[in-house]
Amino acid sequence: MRVLLIGANGYIGRFVADRLLADPAVQLTALGRGDDADVRFDLATGSPGALTRFLDAVHPGVVVNCAGATRGGARELTRHNTVAVATVCEALRRSGCGARLVQVGCSAEYGPSQPGSSTAEDAVPRPGGPYGVSKLAATELVLGSGLDAVVLRVFSPAGPGTPAGSPLGRLAEAMRRAMQSGDGELRLGGLGAQRDFIDVRDVARAVHAASLSAAQGVINIGSGRAVRLRDAAATLARVAGYGGALHELDVPPGALRPTIGHPRAESVGHRLDALGHHRPDPLAGRGERSDPEHQAPAPHPYPDGCGSWQQADVRTARDRLGWRPRIALEESLADIWMEAACRI
Repeated sequence: MRVLLIGANGYIGRFVADRLLADPAVQLTALGRGDDADVRFDLATGSPGALTRFLDAVHPGVVVNCAGATRGGARELTRHNTVAVATVCEALRRSGCGARLVQVGCSAEYGPSQPGSSTAEDAVPRPGGPYGVSKLAATELVLGSGLDAVVLRVFSPAGPGTPAGSPLGRLAEAMRRAMQSGDGELRLGGLGAQRDFIDVRDVARAVHAASLSAAQGVINIGSGRAVRLRDAAATLARVAGYGGALHELDVPPGALRPTIGHPRAESVGHRLDALGHHRPDPLAGRGERSDPEHQAPAPHPYPDGCGSWQQADVRTARDRLGWRPRIALEESLADIWMEAACRI
């Protein structure tokens, strides 16, 4: 089976490539923007016609798209997450290869959900930010393309290679710095959110299974269990052997709120906690006042647009792909910590 993998150098794409290469029945070709791709092609700027000519030459049976952007403004996210997928769909429609498309989507397409609920594939998507909107638009393009296609909505990937800017990556980096400096206290903010973490290697297994299956439509890929970030922090401390105290910042209503998303620059009157979140200036209350005109604006409490809770209903993946998650979050966190510890 010839498989064309787009985005093989990304966080998920690297593990998908490893999984596909381990299958002796797969002949893998990687397409991407980097120099180490088998074929260099930028989906955001390349034409569907050029991609069609390549598809006709290689004649893959499956195209797996792991490419995309997770950060940036709305224009950049639209270009890399939506326009790029439109290019893939149009090229596949024009090509005579008849390849199946496996598109890697994201749980941010759903937006916030009711605490305690499990989100199934028939839930009405209500993305809460430009990233989720750009990914949802890509999903709609795939579903309306008329192609043999499936979209895997991946919840919160974790494990080796976790980006340093992600919530779990920042947790590990904060703990590494605390242990390196001998701090017996770690102050963390934004740990109230609950997310469905799924190991990136389990995601790769799901992509492999979807490539071999005839399933179409949208399929959730998650663990089926929401975990509070503060509980993940406690588990990470145990895995790391950190014996210090973990203190969650208590930010009063109306003040700058902790976030679980991207860090912001330090401002007058506020410092950043170990995860890069704003915390009150320790000089406050000592007669020194901050200048409110120079304070950073309050960030949205959930920059991923997913609210305080996300948990996947994964029955469709079990029934249509024969897939179940195998790797526990503790193992994922141990691997995240091993990579962080190597930087000590």
